[in-house]
Amino acid sequence: MTEFVDVQSMVRWIVETGAERIIERMSQAVEDDYRRWQQFDKSPRVASHTPFGVIELMPTSDHETYSFKYVNGHPSNPGRGFQTVTAFGVLADVHNGYPVFLAEMTLLTALRTAATSAMAARHLARPDSRRMALIGAGSQAEFQALGMRAALGIDELAVHDVDPAAVAKLERNLAPLGFRITAARSAAEAADGADVVTTCTADKALATVLHASDIRPGQHLNAIGGDCPGKTELEAAILGMADVFIEFEPQTRIEGEIQQMAPDFPVTELWRVVQGLEPGRRSDAQITVFDSVGFAIEDFSALRFLRDETRGTRFSTDIDLVAEPEDPKDLFGMVAALSPVR
Repeated sequence: MTEFVDVQSMVRWIVETGAERIIERMSQAVEDDYRRWQQFDKSPRVASHTPFGVIELMPTSDHETYSFKYVNGHPSNPGRGFQTVTAFGVLADVHNGYPVFLAEMTLLTALRTAATSAMAARHLARPDSRRMALIGAGSQAEFQALGMRAALGIDELAVHDVDPAAVAKLERNLAPLGFRITAARSAAEAADGADVVTTCTADKALATVLHASDIRPGQHLNAIGGDCPGKTELEAAILGMADVFIEFEPQTRIEGEIQQMAPDFPVTELWRVVQGLEPGRRSDAQITVFDSVGFAIEDFSALRFLRDETRGTRFSTDIDLVAEPEDPKDLFGMVAALSPVR
């Protein structure tokens, strides 16, 4: 049998456990796996691009457990009544290849992305950060705010989105949770005075959401919206002003903000900071950028965390996913045993 967490079970688990608490603990799980980064298989995600969007597979393994995530990104979906991003994921036992855990990952990816942002901010943002700018108030925004509060204590948000309804939605969701929220008329206005600036827009375009003139010394930029070829959010000049940290260079060179830069533009993979091999933030005036596109090891961490948290609870059930004949060599026998005699 394969353990399974479906959408409704995921929702109930988040509600009963608390999204902020989950993000905080999951960020530690992500960091734990970054500390053993060298044990994992690593490759850029497998992507199928069409005019409608992209469908991707994100695999990795630590040679004990294999994982993959299926995820799409279709920016025009909301206008057609669909979500921009949907996902599911699998853990499998390397020793026999059997899938042992299956879960929805649309909600889990939002938690994982926030957990990774929180983990990066602990290493790259100023510890006294209290104000966050959110550029983009879509499906990731609330989770990002909770992640930054868990990591840094941020409780003041300046929010800008081209869709006023998205800002209203965010205020409706986060104000009851104790955040002080200001709607900004522009990305520049939101970023002004912010300690952490998160960009999480959805358009698949070489966009410039933030300009170099919008950035101030000491800010940490958490750029999570640029995640495929031809999609960016930051003016290239910002990258030249900052120290840039990434997940996995072969993937980020293709998909991240640094796709705008020369192939030899200097970056630091974040695992090197986590393991103490490279410095993160070195001064209060330093500008840091986490150019995050999402990486398979983070999905591995999220799936492993979810499996361990829900195993043996009412949030997980067993499903009959793998055919298991009594004789492993007689697969057809499962059919023959139930076929009518002629």
